[in-house]
Amino acid sequence: MMTEQFDFAIIGAGIAGASAAAGLAQRGTVVLIEAEDRPGYHATGRSAAFWTESYGGPLVQPLTTASGPMLTDNGFLSMRGALTIGRAGQEAELAAFAARFRALGVRVEELGRTGLDDWLPGLRPDWVVGALEPDCSDIDVAGLHQHYLRTAARAGALLRCGAPLQSAGRQQGGWRVSLADGQEVGAAVVINAAGAWADDVAQRCGLAPLGFTPYRRTVAQVRTAPGPPANLPLVLDLAEQFYFKPESGRLWLSPHDETPSNPCDAAPEEFDVALAIDRFEKVVDWQVERVEHKWAGLRTFSPDRLPVYGFDPQARDFFWFAGQGGFGIQTAPAAADLAVGLILDATAGAVDPFPYRPDRFR
Repeated sequence: MMTEQFDFAIIGAGIAGASAAAGLAQRGTVVLIEAEDRPGYHATGRSAAFWTESYGGPLVQPLTTASGPMLTDNGFLSMRGALTIGRAGQEAELAAFAARFRALGVRVEELGRTGLDDWLPGLRPDWVVGALEPDCSDIDVAGLHQHYLRTAARAGALLRCGAPLQSAGRQQGGWRVSLADGQEVGAAVVINAAGAWADDVAQRCGLAPLGFTPYRRTVAQVRTAPGPPANLPLVLDLAEQFYFKPESGRLWLSPHDETPSNPCDAAPEEFDVALAIDRFEKVVDWQVERVEHKWAGLRTFSPDRLPVYGFDPQARDFFWFAGQGGFGIQTAPAAADLAVGLILDATAGAVDPFPYRPDRFR
């Protein structure tokens, strides 16, 4: 049987793989290889879905900010606002947080207790300072993901689901990629967009892993009394112990957990849901009446917690597009522009790729 040949084989069809496919399919032939029966089953389909420029830290902020225009122009954002709150004794830390991101061009307004009460009714007395980011928005994650998949398909990209990577080896002109369904494809370049499985994919291609760690993150949808105000912003803890936001009259609530995990189909733990509720009830005087839904996903980080975009230093035809942690959705447009530019040896887009190069770990 003749092996079908492509310019680019992308492993993983979540937001990273789909966005890369949308860009690369304009310039060459693409096969998008997904282990699950549908794309976006893992981290992409379980995102808490917000865009806020401070999330991920100062070296992620350029990717988030540069992604804003595309997300806005295509209707994937709806205004929410973000409120980072701190307890008594954290005033200086909160001020430093606000100053750090203002210096990067992010709109941040510092609030005292009176200002906090205007945004978050029922706040308990020990929460005294806050930082409001008015530009924070909810993201239509499913819409964005489908936009990239449709764009790729219209340009001729082939999506193969239910086809885990078995192995890949060198052949003349690139790679011979063997899939678990018995099929094989040839590709000049392999793009590793496999999320929590990124190190495993590299090893199946005969390359050294970079040391990614998946972490479980839990979210619960709860019914509260009183219900959340419609204009409630995304509320985050300065100490990263929780976040919550309204969703269709309910509240999405997370304990901001980071539990190391093997790559897997992540499931929520009852302890983490209980922890989220306990922390939430120490913030406001609302009561959680019922947990209506709960889920967990894996957020995968490199050793320095920055994403990895670039060719492997030992294989100039193997491209890393991984380690996007919990900010892969909000940075997707800029990250895809950067990755596609590097793969095509063209301009890398609006963001300097230097901090994200894979050779920083070799």
